[in-house]
Amino acid sequence: MTDQTTQTPASEPIEQTAAKKKKVKRSVSKGQVHILATFNNTIVSFTDPSGAVLSTSSAGACGFRGSKKGTAYAAQVASEKAGQNAKQQYGFRAADVFVKGIGLGRDAAIRALASLDIQVESIQDLTGVPHGGVRPRKGRRV
Repeated sequence: MTDQTTQTPASEPIEQTAAKKKKVKRSVSKGQVHILATFNNTIVSFTDPSGAVLSTSSAGACGFRGSKKGTAYAAQVASEKAGQNAKQQYGFRAADVFVKGIGLGRDAAIRALASLDIQVESIQDLTGVPHGGVRPRKGRRV
């Protein structure tokens, strides 16, 4: 009894596979850091000079839940996580920082960048300012 379950490679047609292109490792030494600090969360994004996102992290993504997401420590951890990722993958060294929002994590996120040896070249506040306020409620009928 001969076993016919195995086939020889010569009987199968040889498939031509397209040569895969080697992924080029981008080097972005200078870019931007966008920090959105709200009372409920802090989101940190590292981008190249044109604004394409390289790495991002938030307090919620770092494991903080509930009211702990809005703390300064959670913002520091989120900034360190995103910064380490950007440094390892892209060689990120210098940044212009753009801060938006009035949360507790504003300063802590920027200080965490300094601890990662990322040079902060400028800090801009992009927090929205109300102008004219909201539409007043309708008058009371008498």
